Amino acid sequence: MLKNYLWVAFISMVPLIELRGAIPVGVGLGLPIVPTYIIAVLANMVPVPIIYLFARKVLEWGADKKFIGKFFTFCLEKGEKGGQKLQSKAGKGLFIALLLFVGIPLPGTGAWTGTLAASILDMDFKSSVFAVLGGVLLAGIIMGLASAGLFGAIGAIL
Repeated sequence: MLKNYLWVAFISMVPLIELRGAIPVGVGLGLPIVPTYIIAVLANMVPVPIIYLFARKVLEWGADKKFIGKFFTFCLEKGEKGGQKLQSKAGKGLFIALLLFVGIPLPGTGAWTGTLAASILDMDFKSSVFAVLGGVLLAGIIMGLASAGLFGAIGAIL
């Protein structure tokens, strides 16, 4: 059983998959939903401070390198455009916008992308971490409900 929880934790830390994939995997492995949710949320938050503090610096450093420069520049430009778009739509509600961006489980959203956008937007560390945490909690609830079959049951009723 410990091995299955370690899989949930590992999957939660992988970019683009994160807890959106980890919770359904945990449920599929027969793990109880609440411990799976807790492990997935905690593991999904592990990379957040590292991403906030170092990802932008690494991308800026690699932007002029021969083999990785184009990719790193692409990532920086994508993050800047996404951050500016988020900020223009959110205005003073940037915290809530970031929370919802991370919390609504769609492709390309999540803790990794949200934290990078917050870093590029120069949001303060504390606000960024709390907005991302709120989003991760929300995404976990949505994925937990979906994994438990609630959405399928509602669809069958309607």
